[in-house]
Amino acid sequence: MTDGKVRYVEPAMGTVFSIVADVGDGIPAAVDRLHAIDAKFSTYREDSAISRMARGEAIERDPEIAEVLRRCAEVEADTAGAFSAYPAGRLDPSGWVKGWAIEEVDRLLTAAGSRNHLIVGGGDVQARGEADLGRPWTVGIADPRHPERYAALVSGRDFAVATSGTTERGAHIIDPATARPATGFLAVTLIGARIARADAYATAVFAMGPERGLEWVEERDGFEAYAVLPDGTTVETAGFARYLAG
Repeated sequence: MTDGKVRYVEPAMGTVFSIVADVGDGIPAAVDRLHAIDAKFSTYREDSAISRMARGEAIERDPEIAEVLRRCAEVEADTAGAFSAYPAGRLDPSGWVKGWAIEEVDRLLTAAGSRNHLIVGGGDVQARGEADLGRPWTVGIADPRHPERYAALVSGRDFAVATSGTTERGAHIIDPATARPATGFLAVTLIGARIARADAYATAVFAMGPERGLEWVEERDGFEAYAVLPDGTTVETAGFARYLAG
């Protein structure tokens, strides 16, 4: 490529993952890892370990599943129950798994020698290092009313951008308090350092709704939020503006 980076696209986990990296050596292992995570954690595959657990079947103890459920429990405690691995009463840790899968890709690319890369999967982004020539990465936040447009552009180095909303899958984020889809936002974007927790927190904030959600983010160090309300109004936390591109 003209900028010296390798680009790769892979369908996985019900969405499409895009990778831009310094070197391509870690990409095959990263792609294999994505599919292995999907095989174990997909709620859409009847033979996955998570689907079997959700049906009440006994499975062998799996350290990865135990770790994922522990992380989900941590986020549930952090958010006073607005996030749950059982959002509608059935085991579904997807709110943690996708972001964690992106972190696994980041880990494998870094181990292979990439110092500057961008990983995008289903509206979630992990950026490492720089785009090129000292420039930060620029990430578009989709407008949920007009998905072909960007509602905002943000930029940074070594940061994560997680969006939860209705753009790709409609009203699918469950409020654990009601076991029904949350409707207070059209979309919520969180910016943080690591994508797994940013993504899980974005899901929780979406479930919290506007009155509680952004106030909760304001109380958390290292996170900023941008959200679109059902009437198209946008709201953001006090420090979000420093990430705006250009």
